[in-house]
Amino acid sequence: MAGNLVFYAGTKAMSAISRHGLRPEMVKAVLGVAGGPKWLVLHGLDRAIFSSWFNGRTEPLFLFGSSIGSWRFAAVSQNDPSGALGRFLSAYIGQHYSLSPTREEITLECAKIIESLLGNSGTEEILNHPFLRLVVSTAHCKWPVASDNRVLLSLGLMDTAIYNAVHRAGLRFFFDRVLFFDTRNSPPLLGPYDVETKQVPLSAGNLKDVLLASASVPLLMRGVNNIADAPGGMYRDGGIIDYHFDLPIMRDDDDQEGVILFPHYTVRIIPGWFDKNLPWRKPRASNMDRLLLVSPSSQFLERLRYGRIPGREDFSFFSGRDDERVKYWKEVIEAGASLGEEFLDAVDSGAVRELVKPFSSLMQ
Repeated sequence: MAGNLVFYAGTKAMSAISRHGLRPEMVKAVLGVAGGPKWLVLHGLDRAIFSSWFNGRTEPLFLFGSSIGSWRFAAVSQNDPSGALGRFLSAYIGQHYSLSPTREEITLECAKIIESLLGNSGTEEILNHPFLRLVVSTAHCKWPVASDNRVLLSLGLMDTAIYNAVHRAGLRFFFDRVLFFDTRNSPPLLGPYDVETKQVPLSAGNLKDVLLASASVPLLMRGVNNIADAPGGMYRDGGIIDYHFDLPIMRDDDDQEGVILFPHYTVRIIPGWFDKNLPWRKPRASNMDRLLLVSPSSQFLERLRYGRIPGREDFSFFSGRDDERVKYWKEVIEAGASLGEEFLDAVDSGAVRELVKPFSSLMQ
């Protein structure tokens, strides 16, 4: 059924796509955002894009992942992306918790998912992939959010929310952004940044800890301490800073046809985790110039059970009823397969030229 996907683009991306359509070689970076189980609706898109559309590519392609987005991209960056996505999906939907899970229980279960995702050789395959270059966002903590003491951490997060509401740059009093990157190619980034940003090499010795840290939700999970080869201290969920990303990627690149592909579960772009309830907080316009957002349509969402995609609230809603949760999640995954098919049809046929709309139309 047509109309399952919508396409929105920034000024430069819109211009390039209007002239040339969308070809794999035009994509210079892909964004993978935070959002917990929301990623399940994108599974079909991930399979189509990384197991099919990018086949034969040789030019480096940067995958910027935050939280669950970094797990998705760790899967697709392996030699058999379809197989790795399958392992990841199976482990993810198979999560099981007690009725009142502790932070330790949730952290251990997430570590198990990462082990399943990587399999026996995933780490080596990611670090040696022919063209994919993984970049993982984490939040490096300052006092008091560096503490796992629940009272101190809660107070620190409350202060962070207040400072962030005044200005996004207020995050810098509590967190630094640390991007762990594939050293074969430096990420195409050029400031300014609202939050101090550091880049640290990914390695076989730190990849698992980096992936766990990038999805370590404060209060829900334990943070990850002292990651190898990185500045000492506590690391937490990259989504705190880069919930949906607001980074200067390719801002001054000479390639005017370059596009940043953004498979997303919503048409709203929320810069950081603390911005979810701040409707006025928008990403910088200059950071969206090359962005092509691809998202499920409202018509697609309306046909889903409950009229929505999965979310972290499902763990409490289906507490003690894992079979029902898994059934619902599988329904969404099955429906989402059509998103991948529709994407391939739109780009292969050239119909994307007519389907793509400017971001400004979202404001109408």
